[in-house]
Amino acid sequence: MECDRQSLRLCGRSELATYNAISAVDIELKRAYDKASLADGTRVLVDRLWPRGLNKKAARIHAWMRDLAPSPALRRWFHAHALQWPAFRKRYLKELNSAKASAALDQLYHLADDRKRVTLVFASKDQEHNNAVVLKELMEGMRKPPSTSGPAGAAAMPARARMRARR
Repeated sequence: MECDRQSLRLCGRSELATYNAISAVDIELKRAYDKASLADGTRVLVDRLWPRGLNKKAARIHAWMRDLAPSPALRRWFHAHALQWPAFRKRYLKELNSAKASAALDQLYHLADDRKRVTLVFASKDQEHNNAVVLKELMEGMRKPPSTSGPAGAAAMPARARMRARR
């Protein structure tokens, strides 16, 4: 069972301890073009492409998690529809349910387990509407992105099947 704030009372001790350790981590956001500092802690680049003109040594990136970035198609769609932030967020969370992204997300959680501060590094000019913002919210709030494959999805399946049969 995955733990989130709504189901903490249902979690076992070990899962609760893991959740508390991750929630205690200070998650920060920073543009890749801003100067790196020691206060950033562990710096994780969450873009698929390396930021243009950025020297790898100066960037001080500890981990580059390409699989956490939006797909090229979603990135292009959001670039053309920048005002549709809620739709981008929803589509991006759906992409995070893929096997590769889910594995990368687990890797990010494990990386954050024993760190005091993790800085998610991104190249976007828009500091309030990008994939790093969604990842930060995800790490601070819930353990995994919402999915229809969990117990609620399984319980709702017969109802969905009945609705289709009526049509």
